[in-house]
Amino acid sequence: MIVEGMLAFLVFFPFATGLGAYFCGKKCHVAAVGAVGVEFAGVLYLAWAFGRQWEMMCLEPGVPLAFREPLFSCVLPEICGFGLHFCMDGFRLVYGCVAAFMWLMAAVFSGEYFKRHDHVNRFYLFLLWTLGATMGVFLSADLYTTFLFFELMSFTSYVWVAQEENRPSLRAAATYLAVAVTGGLVMLMGIFLLYHHLGTLVIGELHAAAAGVGNRGVLYAAGGCMLFGFGAKAGAFPLHIWLPKAHPVAPAPASALLSGILTKTGIYGILVLSCDLFLQDGTWGRLILAIGVVTMLGGALLAVFSIDLKRTLACSSMSQVGFILVGIGMQGMLGEENGLAVHGTVLHMVNHSLIKLVLFLAAGAIYINTHNLDLNRIRGFGRKKPFMKLMFLTGALAIGGIPLFGGYVSKTLLHEAIVEYGGGTAMKTVEWLFLISGGITVAYMLKLYVAIFMEKNEDAGLQEEYDRRKKYMGGGSVFALGGSALLLFLWGAAPHVTMDRAAGLAEGFMNLFPDRESLAHGAAVLGGSGHAVRYFSLGNLGGALISIAIGGAVYAFFVRKVLIRKSGEGVSEYVNLWPKWLDLEELLYRPLLLNILPVAFGVLCRGLDSFTDTMVVILRKTLYRDSPLPHELPEGNGLTLALGRVMNGFQCLGNHTWRRKDPAKKDYIHIVAAWNAELQENNRIIQRSLSFGLLMFCVGLALTLVYIIWF
Repeated sequence: MIVEGMLAFLVFFPFATGLGAYFCGKKCHVAAVGAVGVEFAGVLYLAWAFGRQWEMMCLEPGVPLAFREPLFSCVLPEICGFGLHFCMDGFRLVYGCVAAFMWLMAAVFSGEYFKRHDHVNRFYLFLLWTLGATMGVFLSADLYTTFLFFELMSFTSYVWVAQEENRPSLRAAATYLAVAVTGGLVMLMGIFLLYHHLGTLVIGELHAAAAGVGNRGVLYAAGGCMLFGFGAKAGAFPLHIWLPKAHPVAPAPASALLSGILTKTGIYGILVLSCDLFLQDGTWGRLILAIGVVTMLGGALLAVFSIDLKRTLACSSMSQVGFILVGIGMQGMLGEENGLAVHGTVLHMVNHSLIKLVLFLAAGAIYINTHNLDLNRIRGFGRKKPFMKLMFLTGALAIGGIPLFGGYVSKTLLHEAIVEYGGGTAMKTVEWLFLISGGITVAYMLKLYVAIFMEKNEDAGLQEEYDRRKKYMGGGSVFALGGSALLLFLWGAAPHVTMDRAAGLAEGFMNLFPDRESLAHGAAVLGGSGHAVRYFSLGNLGGALISIAIGGAVYAFFVRKVLIRKSGEGVSEYVNLWPKWLDLEELLYRPLLLNILPVAFGVLCRGLDSFTDTMVVILRKTLYRDSPLPHELPEGNGLTLALGRVMNGFQCLGNHTWRRKDPAKKDYIHIVAAWNAELQENNRIIQRSLSFGLLMFCVGLALTLVYIIWF
């Protein structure tokens, strides 16, 4: 009971403590760090309880090592009608731990980052509220709960993007919110459609329910709507437009969480669709693969052109999300033999989260000291800062897929999944685009590292100031950045001990069930594939070396020769040659949503309105033309007519006798009819008021009786 209650605690505790942190004044940072620390401790307690339960169940004969059913679950009934359902399985445990750790490091780092900022209390309020909403998404056991916390997370994280309240941040926040709300509405349509045809939204029941649906088109329509909403949050093409805009303007701790965790909530939703609703569906897998390839390559190209540090990292996030989507697509295409793709997908999700935590915190430390993100201005900042150099290098090597680092392991698994599928020219093209995208990743990370930590700034005075600055990070920032980099290094240093075990925990969520005999050979055997993974064999190293060679060539012949130019004064500087007209937001979305669609729908609605009015007039003049009824009086009734005639006669008599000098000219037939109409209207008003009062009395009486009977 205590363990099940911890699930609800992890979701709602941050909401309660957020208000407390907001009203703590100058101690809000301490309160926020304490709250996140308690949250992290709660997750670790759940991990301990989960491990014990897992071990006990594994000792029972006939029980597989990967459990589809969650070990712990919690139901809060009658909330919003359907109730809230939370559960804990291996995958949710892994990402609960990752999210809580990242939030803790970001909260610790925020102390120094916001030392001279305004509205700090507001940031910590929404930092904690977004933590609660994110936990609600990852622990959700049905799509209804997922949707509620997913949308709540969109609104709370909006404040992160708008935190600085300047023109760029408010514009980026508006774009972020527009994409999130639009995606949420389309997702809701898919949920309605899915519930109508399946009769359930429980994630664990989707596959069995979908198997009984003969019309797959309905499922694809519902899945497509939900993919739109989840893909928008994940930053998948073509709904990626918020990523390059939001990250540069958001505070660095928020950028780390936006990139490392919030995009994974979108991936979580896509995994639910792919591993439950469309389990081993080749058609769905090809769709996800196509989106992944475009996202992977497009993000890499945007990143290599960028000269803004955080924008480069944001575009890199888009590219890495593409790598993850490639893995999800390969799961569907490989069918039952998708163990490589499953492990590669999970591990690259975790790798990307931890990598972006390190890189964005490092970017935040640079911004604190330089108040700039332009590569030409921060150039040479880290030349004499070995700690910063080592921390950034750890993240750069990991994301570049360099052997002995975590990114190499996950990318190797994804690459091997593509190779295993085969498939001729199309899949060979996908493989080469995968390797090229990995090479471009190496190129833009090399560009950042060389510019910040090896080259000298063209402004000699500025470079001298950078070199003199020895105390550039406080103790909290050193702890957060150093702790994050250390975990990232240890995570990738012994992949069979750490990464394989974590991926194995997620197999049940992915509907991949290894047998005992295969897993008895060791953690390096992938469930469902039967392959023993030798990460550092010549074959696997070959793919990494190809990407590294491509990256070196791109850096040497494109970055150095094309993207660095000399000005008229002989000063070399990095330039962004990406065409401005290729900005999808300005090229397509804003003109479409703000200009074309409003005008088009305005003309359409005006035309429909005029058409309706015209048809009504025509029908009233022809088929439904009004005609007087036989003996119909123009106004009033027989009684008012008779009374009016009597009064008119009395008036006529007076005009010919005592009022001959001042005759009256009133039409008493009309006057009496008007009196009668007014009297009837007053009676109707009184009757309606009385009926309404009686109705309200009856409703109140009924509710009172229900309360007495029920309670």
